[in-house]
Amino acid sequence: MRLVIARCSVDYVGKLTAHLPMAPRLILIKADGSVSVHADDRAFKPLNWMNPPCRLREEEGTWTVTHGKSGEKLILTMEEILHDSTHELGVDPGLIKDGVEAHLQELLAEHITTLGAGWTLVRREYMTAIGPVDILCRDHEGATVAVELKRRAGIDAVEQLTRYLELMNRDPLLAPVAGVLAAQAIAPQARTLAEDRGIRCVTLDYDALRGIERTDTLF
Repeated sequence: MRLVIARCSVDYVGKLTAHLPMAPRLILIKADGSVSVHADDRAFKPLNWMNPPCRLREEEGTWTVTHGKSGEKLILTMEEILHDSTHELGVDPGLIKDGVEAHLQELLAEHITTLGAGWTLVRREYMTAIGPVDILCRDHEGATVAVELKRRAGIDAVEQLTRYLELMNRDPLLAPVAGVLAAQAIAPQARTLAEDRGIRCVTLDYDALRGIERTDTLF
């Protein structure tokens, strides 16, 4: 990974255009070719980015990142480079989920029609430039759906899925990508935010996915 701290302005040129005025920023250039631009706030969400496949061309005062398929460009006008270093991180072991959540993912992948008749699994742990999507699948019409899976889903789960959807919908091979938040329990605030963003919420029955019929009664 290459870390660059520079005083720069940033312009995104493509289907949409965006401009960031001159300011000090952190630029991350990852081994997968992705480039993201960060400020010293907004947690870990970048101000702008280009996901792979893309190439970086460095010229005096200007860096241009061009997407290999869409041709969209991220243009960085460099006024001053304050820091530039490269670090070898090696192969990441990935996120280790707790037992129940990992089993939920496995069970839902096996029984993907829980989300709808005619749905099909593409793969589990679909890797993106900002992390793995729990489940990637297709609905009965063949449209792409990204599923974020939690035991208990709060607002942070909605924000996480939103970031995945923003990134994946830039890929013409996947777009349009819909989102599903699936959990054993979903906080009311999270459900409201998700539905406002067009994300479907699904409450999962762990025992039903395991094929266990409940026999407990209240009386």
